[in-house]
Amino acid sequence: MPATRQPLSVAIITLNAASQLEDCLKSARFADEIVVVDSGSADGTQALAERYGARVIAQDWLGFGPQKQFAVDAARHDWVLCLDADERVSPDLQTSIENALRQPAHGAYRFPRCNRFLGRYLKHGEGYPDWSLRLFDRRQGRWSTDAVHEKVVADGPVGTLDGDLLHNSAETLAAYLTKQNRYTTLAADMALQAGKRASFGRIAFSPVVRFIKFYVIRQGFRDGLPGLIHIAIGCMNSFVKYAKMLERQKSDAALR
Repeated sequence: MPATRQPLSVAIITLNAASQLEDCLKSARFADEIVVVDSGSADGTQALAERYGARVIAQDWLGFGPQKQFAVDAARHDWVLCLDADERVSPDLQTSIENALRQPAHGAYRFPRCNRFLGRYLKHGEGYPDWSLRLFDRRQGRWSTDAVHEKVVADGPVGTLDGDLLHNSAETLAAYLTKQNRYTTLAADMALQAGKRASFGRIAFSPVVRFIKFYVIRQGFRDGLPGLIHIAIGCMNSFVKYAKMLERQKSDAALR
């Protein structure tokens, strides 16, 4: 008989996610527990999660990394799969996860995330495979405290699983651009705090390098017009991040 798999908790953080959470919860029903940490939803998110048997915990916003770590710490089982409300576990990924948990060879696992953008799942360029480390033994890994682009830091080697994590964001292009503006500000602050500096070369050439890497070498052009728009915004983000860094550098210099 096949070995019994390790018990699994799914951890999700939410804020006004009722329009997307249901499909996420349905895809996670194979887990032994679902814990939802909500930071003040007013759209019925908590009630929806409870209808699907999730254990709901109210927690004021701590920041992306700390909020996700709070959810991990609240789980009843050591093996945790962390999801966002707009993500779904594909059937192939579910099979890979359950197989891995029968006899775990690693303390953490990554798998590809497939991003839906302008109505199309991107399969090339910057949008795929978008490796995501989301399944781990919390005794051997934890979320970073980064203000943006938080990640799981594993203590040992990381395994790779087959099957896609589907990122099915339904946000409008305007909302996406607003989020990118916020992210570039956070990324600029993090870079400056790490001692990095903007320069003419970085501002001028980082978008070009990004375009060549993802649109040409990694064949983002194969994703049609959504792929072109996706990389164009990514290149703009590179430019804007360094421009914001330069603005801060000049402002700080003027105060000295």
